Amino acid sequence: MKKYLKLLRVEQWVKNLFVFVPLFFSGNITNLELLTKSVFAFIIFSLAASIVYILNDYNDIEADKKHPEKRRRPLASGAISKSKAIGILIGLVIADIALVGIAQLYFHQLLWKFATIIAFYVVMNLAYTFRLKHVPIIDIFIIAIGFVLRVLAGGYITGIGISQWAILLTFVLALVLAIGKRRGELINAQVSGKTRKALDGYNVQFADIALSISITLAIVCYLMFTLSPEVQARFHQRVFYTVVFVVFALLRYLQQTLVYNRTESPTKIVYRDRYIQVTLLLWVAAFLIQIYFKK
Repeated sequence: MKKYLKLLRVEQWVKNLFVFVPLFFSGNITNLELLTKSVFAFIIFSLAASIVYILNDYNDIEADKKHPEKRRRPLASGAISKSKAIGILIGLVIADIALVGIAQLYFHQLLWKFATIIAFYVVMNLAYTFRLKHVPIIDIFIIAIGFVLRVLAGGYITGIGISQWAILLTFVLALVLAIGKRRGELINAQVSGKTRKALDGYNVQFADIALSISITLAIVCYLMFTLSPEVQARFHQRVFYTVVFVVFALLRYLQQTLVYNRTESPTKIVYRDRYIQVTLLLWVAAFLIQIYFKK
């Protein structure tokens, strides 16, 4: 069972929690109907992401066999055959389409905007897998757009409007993660002596500068988000002070990357770093207090 979960990259599904962003910031997390819709969005988006992961692994089997870590992936290692992976892929596509249809029937509403977002995500990532991941800068932009699509999907299925600052903040934060990942790959390439086409347009100095710029933009976007009239009206004005948690978490991530030279994936850093985990929990708690105990 473990090899199939690894093929689906279930640990990466944490990224799809971004579909809950509109629900969380609207203060409707206790609304059972909207929560159910967001859960549907999470499952559907997670299956779509797994479809993309399988296609990517299938396309990169030979390259992954030469990678120190990726060679352990189910397809590259031979733990799962190509034919079985294709069978799972077809099953996921059918299941995802069926879930969209079930959601429409269950909620008695047309979800064409939501379905369009899912379809666009898959098509965009197909282009990424077969061509665009080899084009510097465009590759990290596609990763960032993927996170924005998650937020939009959560907004469309629930009918909750999304702040422009929230969308921009999501994009910039995703850029931070994407650039951090590329930097890690560059460091690994320096150690192993092996590189790949995607890294031809990058070097460590460029990644460091781009990472610093992106983190600065993220902090500015979050500041503007908390100061925007609609956010100030929806929450207490004290929501502005939650910026402390955001700045600390981002600086901690920058420290792990630039000072301690952690070359692992940004997702793994979040999973393993207790400081970032505690800071995120405090930020969520602070926001919940602002939303549900406004007075």
